[in-house]
Amino acid sequence: MSKMHVKMTVNGRAVEALAEPRTLLIHFLREELALTGPHIGCDTSHCGACTVDLDGKSVKSCTVFVAQANGAEVTTIEGLAAADGSLHPLQEAFREHHGLQCGFCTPGMITRAYRLLQENPNPSEAEIRFGISGNLCRCTGYQNIVKAIQAAAQQMAVATTAPGEAAE
Repeated sequence: MSKMHVKMTVNGRAVEALAEPRTLLIHFLREELALTGPHIGCDTSHCGACTVDLDGKSVKSCTVFVAQANGAEVTTIEGLAAADGSLHPLQEAFREHHGLQCGFCTPGMITRAYRLLQENPNPSEAEIRFGISGNLCRCTGYQNIVKAIQAAAQQMAVATTAPGEAAE
């Protein structure tokens, strides 16, 4: 099969490569760009371990062809940390609140939670549980994942409150 020239922005950086159009985005990210944060879990789009942010939406990158991502903006778990290496509030909250055990689902879970908090900065517990329902965790029972997302939401609300304003 012939290769196509693909261009996209990944974690704020412009990338270009030749790839077969039928290459899955997860394989492109891991094998061509060496971004191994998104995990290959089930290959059937059920687990969510491969979740990335694509043009402002959470997607399971095992369901997207690289040709479909041509020209897109992609954010992986690696792109959430600050340029100086400091963790994103979600990453820090997962660490502080023990929102992970084996860690396999964690990159996809955090990436999905990132988009969830962009869509709803102050979600209820039920909204969080519904919002992450496409991402499976076999270890934690979700309690601490929910706590971590709630804590990150509070931290992010405080960080975006202007001086002299009260956080909602």
